[in-house]
Amino acid sequence: MLFNSVDFAIFLPIIFILYWFVFNKNLKLQNLLIVGASYYFYGCWDWRFLSLVFLSTVVDFVVGRQLASTKLPSTRKVLLWASILVNLGVLGFFKYCNFFIENFIAVFTFFDVPINGFSLHIILPVGISFYTFQSMSYTIDIYRNKLKPSNDFIAFAAFVSFFPQLVAGPIERAVNFLPQFKKPRIFEHQKAVDGMYQILCGLFKKIVIADSCAPYVEMVFNNPSDFSGSTLLIGVFLFSVQVYGDFSGYSDIAIGTGRLFGFHLMRNFAFPFFSRDIGEFWRRWHISLSTWFRDYLYIPLGGSRAGLGYSIRNVLIIFVVSGFWHGSKWTFIVWGLLNALYFLPSLLRQNKRTDVGIVAQGRLFPSFREVVSMGTTFVLISFSFIFFRSENLEVVFQFISGIISFSVFTVPAVLPEKLFWLILGLFLVEWVQRHKEHALQLALPILMKPVKWSFLLVLTEMILFHFFEGTSQEFIYFDF
Repeated sequence: MLFNSVDFAIFLPIIFILYWFVFNKNLKLQNLLIVGASYYFYGCWDWRFLSLVFLSTVVDFVVGRQLASTKLPSTRKVLLWASILVNLGVLGFFKYCNFFIENFIAVFTFFDVPINGFSLHIILPVGISFYTFQSMSYTIDIYRNKLKPSNDFIAFAAFVSFFPQLVAGPIERAVNFLPQFKKPRIFEHQKAVDGMYQILCGLFKKIVIADSCAPYVEMVFNNPSDFSGSTLLIGVFLFSVQVYGDFSGYSDIAIGTGRLFGFHLMRNFAFPFFSRDIGEFWRRWHISLSTWFRDYLYIPLGGSRAGLGYSIRNVLIIFVVSGFWHGSKWTFIVWGLLNALYFLPSLLRQNKRTDVGIVAQGRLFPSFREVVSMGTTFVLISFSFIFFRSENLEVVFQFISGIISFSVFTVPAVLPEKLFWLILGLFLVEWVQRHKEHALQLALPILMKPVKWSFLLVLTEMILFHFFEGTSQEFIYFDF
């Protein structure tokens, strides 16, 4: 079931009414409703893979209980690794099995050693990279004595499968999110209204912006050799906007939906295209994954405490692993490595935290230095997205060779002016709202309320127009 579908528009109000008006006096029944709704939501895609969600839930619930019942270091390590191996084993089989088979065959073929090739017909379960990481955070935090195990299986199952963020995040931490299932939720009108605004913002980013970029992006990336360098540059720009609108749009809808049910989900995007360097970008883009790798991989490896050499090694590891997390293709691995190389200069200069606050804090316009910094960061990130979007490295080389040719100075064959104005409008609103949690977090004086409602009405009409005139597409991160 997609957020941008009629099915979800029917599903959400039904669950909302049952949650607040039928089961509102019984916390366990509310949690049970969440589990049932979440399994139905996921099962609409493919009910067979509900078993994998259930497996992660049962394994980590049992391991968590066992970790609390023993203090023997060796036994605790065995239990922790049991959880990690089950979760990563399932993830590895469904997501990376064919990748390793194909590359194993390629190595032998390179050395002229004949080997019979084969591949398995494996369907990638949607959201598996997200809920496995979320479930693993539970056992890791118990092992670290940062969290006590849950005695309530229903609450834990609701934590693992919570439908708004089940298939594409944000990847929540048990220490922050699980306690919210154990205490009564009270309906708060203002939070629910803000949640609706954020859902509207997410739908606009997805349906109006990202889905409008998609046909141009697909046309250019499917046949890069057919287009001029200038057209390829337009395609790169549109893909950067598409992937941002698509993924941050999903996160906005997920977080806003969570608020409707009395939950606070972590922020996943903080206006990343206003970043002044690569380090700031990765503190603002897919925050839940970046901080997950920081806390559960980078810091355990030693972080930046063990000297510059180890810091460089650890940065390379987390970026390459992050690339591999996104998919079983060399393009993702190179994308991760490229971003690591982007990050290294600031690490070498020991100033990776220079730009921490909001850009142009207290000012309407950025300084010249800030404009140059944001522009440079956007160009570097957009260039890396060529690897992210391309099917293979051959397409990447075709794309780059086209961009660096003299045809980059010609008039582009694709120039969707209306779409550019919509993108500009989105970025202008985000710039004005960059100190807020999301772009439609509106707090206006009473006299300005007619303007606010007119603005929201226009956004709603645009969403409905594009929804019924266009073709709804799956979210990009469903493939990860």
